[in-house]
Parts: sequence; C-alpha cells; structure tokens
Amino acid sequence: MKLYIKQKVFSWGDRFTIKDEQGNDRYYVEGEVFSWGNKLHVYNEQKLEVAFIKQKMMTWMPRYEVYINGVLQIAVVKKLTLFRQEYILEGSDWLVDGDYFAHNYTIYNGSEPIATIKKAWFTWGDSYEINISDGYNELLVVASALAIDCVIDASKS
Repeated sequence: MKLYIKQKVFSWGDRFTIKDEQGNDRYYVEGEVFSWGNKLHVYNEQKLEVAFIKQKMMTWMPRYEVYINGVLQIAVVKKLTLFRQEYILEGSDWLVDGDYFAHNYTIYNGSEPIATIKKAWFTWGDSYEINISDGYNELLVVASALAIDCVIDASKS
C-alpha cells in the first residue's frame, strides 16, 4: 500500500493530510503550536485520534514516542555516533536504515522490508511516499515514519 504525505509550507504548526493511492484522505495530522516539546495528533477519516506522537524532553539525544490508543508502542531515538546517522526503534524488533539527510530510508523487521519512505524533491513543501508491505500495521508504520522525520529534523538543530 502506498500513502502520500504533503506538508504545507506556511501552516501555523504542523497540519497536513496523508492520502492513499487514489487521492483519498486517509489520516489527518495536526501539531500543537504552543506546547512543551513537539506533539503531533494523528486522526482517521472520521476525525478520531488514532495516534499521538510526542517529543520526550530532557533527553541527551532526540527522542519521540509513538502512542496508539494511549499505549506507548515505539520510541524513536537518535543513536550517538560519530560518522553516520543511526536511529533506534525502541519497543519493537524493527530497524531503520538509509539516507536520512535525503529522507530516503527503509524500516525492516529483521531482513524483511516493512516500509520504504522517500522524499519527493522539487516540490512546494515536503512531500513523501510511504510504501508499506502487506501484513504490517499501517497506522504504526505511518506514526513511526512521522516520528523518525521529527527526530531527523530535531537532529539538524
């Protein structure tokens, strides 16, 4: 399954829609503008919150936690390395590898690819394609990809 994220350039806080291959709205994402740390709320088509991503403050390295139905599922943490960017998906057996600066990476379950995330260049705003393998939790993959993007952005500053 392919999903597409198109983030708006000049929105007040993060606010964007995730669409499926047919162009239908699949998820709505809204960030909190004035909060302690970054927070993203993910809503389904019925506008019910299905996932919550929050930045864990006061940590040595950038860390974002993914909650689904109020339960912590995965924490995305930047690993302290000298020459190469590495990220850990705590709470799962998933691994992530790729070119983080270009926002092109793959999430693996062992050696099996779960999802590939690719950034589209030369677009107005950030645009991404998420290609999810069959049999995996779509919402958890989407929320994890959003959290990884947040950690990458936090690592740049």
